[in-house]
Amino acid sequence: MGQLAATEQNRMVTVRQKKRASGITSNKGEAIADLMLEVAQFFFRLRALGQKTGLITSWGGGAFGFMRSLALLGPLTVPQIAQMRPTSRQRMQRLADELASEGLVEFIDNPRHRRSKLVRLTRRGEARYRELSARFLAIAASMGAELTEPDIRKTTAIVQRLSDEVKGRAHSVAG
Repeated sequence: MGQLAATEQNRMVTVRQKKRASGITSNKGEAIADLMLEVAQFFFRLRALGQKTGLITSWGGGAFGFMRSLALLGPLTVPQIAQMRPTSRQRMQRLADELASEGLVEFIDNPRHRRSKLVRLTRRGEARYRELSARFLAIAASMGAELTEPDIRKTTAIVQRLSDEVKGRAHSVAG
């Protein structure tokens, strides 16, 4: 961990300790804010781990998610993939092009639209996705030994609900 990150982490811990020591009871808003900050910190730590383990490559973290969408849903257009993520179609197009240059995806004709090609995994892409998925599952299975599966599933459901709410708010502000 870099010096700046360690300093920030120590500051956050100190703030939490002061809040607890002063007897301030956390309200629902503070609890959700704490959860949001922890999820963000967890994301950055996961990204660092992903870079060390090869789950996040020179293309970035989006490659695994992009390939996962194709593995689970089959061929999709770049705009469809972009709609599923909080990112631009242009970013997904660059990622699709980079994955295609590595032979992991290919562009095929779309029977529903002449100009918007479908993107699908190649055999090499399917094999790479299976390899990354196995690596990801092995890492996940080694975490949270003291947590129960129902606790993990409940937490997942809570984070999904909050994520959906944020997505809804983002659409209402943008629209």
